[in-house]
Amino acid sequence: MKLFYYSASLSLLVILAFHPLIILADENRTERSEPNFLILIADDAGMDFGCYGNSFIRTPNIDKLAESGLRCDKTFLTSPQCSPSRISILSGQYPHTTRTEDLHTVLPEGVAFITSYLREKGYFNGHNGKTHWGPNGDKQFDWYSQQFNDFDKFLESAKNKPFFFWTGFHDPHRSYQPGAISKPHNPQEVKVRAHLIDDEKTRKDIALYYDEIGRMDSVIGAYIEILKKEKLLKDTYIIFFSDNGAPFPREKGTLYDAGIQTPFIISGPEVPKGEIYDGLMSIIDLAPTILELAEIEKPDQMPGISFTPLLMGNFTLAPEYIFSERNWHDCDEHMRSIRTDQYKLILNAYTELPHGTAADLSNSLSWFSLLKTKDEGKLTDEQLLIFEVPRPAVELYDLINDPGEYNNLAFVPDYRQTSTFLLEELQAWMSNTDDFPPTKRTRRDHTDRITGIRYYFEVPELENDLLVIEPVDSVELK
Repeated sequence: MKLFYYSASLSLLVILAFHPLIILADENRTERSEPNFLILIADDAGMDFGCYGNSFIRTPNIDKLAESGLRCDKTFLTSPQCSPSRISILSGQYPHTTRTEDLHTVLPEGVAFITSYLREKGYFNGHNGKTHWGPNGDKQFDWYSQQFNDFDKFLESAKNKPFFFWTGFHDPHRSYQPGAISKPHNPQEVKVRAHLIDDEKTRKDIALYYDEIGRMDSVIGAYIEILKKEKLLKDTYIIFFSDNGAPFPREKGTLYDAGIQTPFIISGPEVPKGEIYDGLMSIIDLAPTILELAEIEKPDQMPGISFTPLLMGNFTLAPEYIFSERNWHDCDEHMRSIRTDQYKLILNAYTELPHGTAADLSNSLSWFSLLKTKDEGKLTDEQLLIFEVPRPAVELYDLINDPGEYNNLAFVPDYRQTSTFLLEELQAWMSNTDDFPPTKRTRRDHTDRITGIRYYFEVPELENDLLVIEPVDSVELK
């Protein structure tokens, strides 16, 4: 199969030539107009999966899921942080638009998740595991459990209704302990990225991270077996992705690809089997897609565009730009980014301070190795970037020639025009989505930016707040 991709900057269509559609399904299942949705969301998983090219990790069930559906290679999140990312995905809005941009900020009253629209259509909505969105989000589901072995109980409660089920895995979030799987990964066989120290401690840290991904993979395999047993596989879209990047320095919590890129695999009715899409995708488009698949009209407040045509093997318009943001996460930040196929531009406030490191990252073996090597004066150029102060207000990277985003081109005269153009597009997006300046909605740090020691244990109060947003959702929230 050959995939033809044309940049949306030329306002052309993405043309996909697929093989005849083959669906992982049970042929005995009765046809029904409303599809089911099983959402599988990892907690802090980067791109470390066998189907994404990591030959050292064992993820057989996720790899099989990719073989049975569509694997998307350039999908990006709106935020590299847990709760802002999850609320953004379910509301179909950017974090700053709903004023849920900071970690631990709950969904405001009157803001709808897609589950409320699905409920009006007759869907039974459930979730288990990690939530991180607060009581207004919780009430927009019909069923909840903290356990990961009760998917069959949810299906029993759903009876014959179409269902939406969201599984919020805790894996592979820190902290790590040995024993996640019976056959641990070998630290000598892990993949160490250039901005980390390649030593025994870091390799052990990465191996434990692999183990937690392996544990999650086994649960996913069990869910798929339950769908087969209940003859529901044919009617169910299974969607797998992560809430942000891997929990390592210069990854989670950053706007580099390592922080905002997510695996994205979808299988289900009419989805091409074993195909790969390498065009840009934004997770902001997932909510409109699910609503369209359920034959529900997208509400006006959702800026995303459904990628349903892509799932059907027809035409679609790839997004020209991907937008993301980073705000308070143990340390305050105001960072915005715009990404094209070739370039990434990041706009930083608080440049006089080092990048704020999440407390869980800075209590890791990888971080300790970085600090020790820093004290010894032996960090490489790539590793020194983690501690850079002052930070540049503008960062520009050529993602084709510098995928690790180590060489900032914003100060190179030949790239001035590119930087200026992308800054204008970024600022237009900020204005159109009701963003706020870095002097508003600030919070004090509660974690030291270098050592990672937490010195203030409550979430600091919001300062310089703006007016509360007025809900514009058309659905009734019960």
